[in-house]
Amino acid sequence: MDSSRGRNAQATLLSLEAAAASARGGFGCLFSTSEEFEMALITQRRAQGRYVQRRMRWPAILFIGCALMVAATVLLFR
Repeated sequence: MDSSRGRNAQATLLSLEAAAASARGGFGCLFSTSEEFEMALITQRRAQGRYVQRRMRWPAILFIGCALMVAATVLLFR
């Protein structure tokens, strides 16, 4: 009876140690530096489409408008 109690206690102790090691591993950081974390964060956000650059149409519209005004002025004072 003494040996079964000892084995049961040892099995319980090993089970607790395994659970503690597992719990400690859950708190570990996946990244060794903050730069790695930030790079992963930016990569994830780019995959989500957060950093999409939108094209500015105003410069093209202003260029076309100025070109039309110059052409109209040339035709008017011809």
